[in-house]
Order: sequence, then C-alpha cells, then structure tokens
Amino acid sequence: MELTYRELKQAELILIKKIDRSEIIHEIYEYTNGELVLKPEHCVVTAFEPKELEYIIKSQNRILAEGGKVIGAFDGDTITGVASVENKIRGIHSEYCKMDILYVSANYRGKRIGHKLLEECKKIALGFGAKKLYISATPTKATVDFYRNEGAVIAKEIDSDLFKLEPLDIHLELDLT
Repeated sequence: MELTYRELKQAELILIKKIDRSEIIHEIYEYTNGELVLKPEHCVVTAFEPKELEYIIKSQNRILAEGGKVIGAFDGDTITGVASVENKIRGIHSEYCKMDILYVSANYRGKRIGHKLLEECKKIALGFGAKKLYISATPTKATVDFYRNEGAVIAKEIDSDLFKLEPLDIHLELDLT
C-alpha cells in the first residue's frame, strides 16, 4: 500500500462521500467540572447522513474559498482520509487555526493515516501563522484518545463561536511550536 497525501481542489471535494466513516461507539467523553469523564454510549455509525455530507462539503468549499487547505490521503485513486485547516487566526492572543475535519476510512484506520493528516494540518497552520491548532473533537473515546495521544490537551481558551456550534464536542488544542 503506497499512500500519497495532497491538497484537494474544489472539484474533488465530492470525493469525501467515498470515505467510509463507519464505526461502533461504546464510550464518549463529557467535559464536566474541568475533567474529561468517560461515559457508556452505544451507537453504530454507518455512513455520512446526506445533510451532514452536504454541510461538510459546503464547509470545505468555504475553507478553500477563504484560503484554507483540504488534504486528502490516497491509496492509488482511492481516497482513504481527509483533513482541513481554516486560514483564519482565532483567539484572544491570535494563536489558533481551526482544524475543521479529519476522517479516515474504516478499513484504513490503524495505519497512521490520521497521524500523517494531522502532521500536514500542523504544517499548514504554522504556515498560516498559528501557534496552536484548535480541534473541536467529536466526543467519542476513539477520537478524543487519538488527539490526546498526538499531544492535544483541553483548550485553554474555548472559542465561543465554535462552542456554540458544537457544545458536546471536546475542545482541544495542539501546540505547534
């Protein structure tokens, strides 16, 4: 398996629908009283919901239009993962760039594709002048544990706009310096 990573063009964003985002969720995190608390939550995710996919693609179009970047991971012609970073500096001290999405197809998980996509996002955010990557993470155990294993910590500064959009997400930051 020879994986390649490259920027996606606007016309290629539709490829995101080919990512198999299926997973079985057993636990989720809640951020309560300054602590991450693991709670049982059984859920089977099979695919992108049509409205969710439409929203994701629309968001990625906006990110590209505003100078951000969307990175795809490919096994030959097959898209195996995708991640994106906004070209917008956030925060009181202007330190953050938001990583908007990171998905890896089910059959490709555990092959360090997520790690490589995250590394690409870090380089992009540094190029945009950020010191930290802001991650609004789906609260599943697998997702939050992935980011924490990559060095992310609970965000010291919660972005109120992003929190309003995703109040159940775990808001993390990853130092780029």
